[in-house]
Amino acid sequence: MDTVSVIGGLATLCSTTSFVPQAWKVIRTRDTASISAGMYAVTVLGFSLWLTYGWLNGQWPLIVTNGICLLLSAFILVMKLLPKRQKEQVAEALDPAAG
Repeated sequence: MDTVSVIGGLATLCSTTSFVPQAWKVIRTRDTASISAGMYAVTVLGFSLWLTYGWLNGQWPLIVTNGICLLLSAFILVMKLLPKRQKEQVAEALDPAAG
């Protein structure tokens, strides 16, 4: 494996896992008060555009990486925007032990 592929692989790993701690914290605590909806809206839009760009160019590394990032960041945004009762229901379904 060449240096470019290693760097690309590490970048993919960092990008796709960077949202996991925040998503998990939202599930466990049900607290989204300190999360910026605007920041996540822009992030979701950015990942959507990167995913589209990758799709139009047939670049699977971009498609997979940005698809995963889009799902995780969109989940966080949706949890931020959901009313408390629905947020509780989603979190309970994903982690019943935390409720």
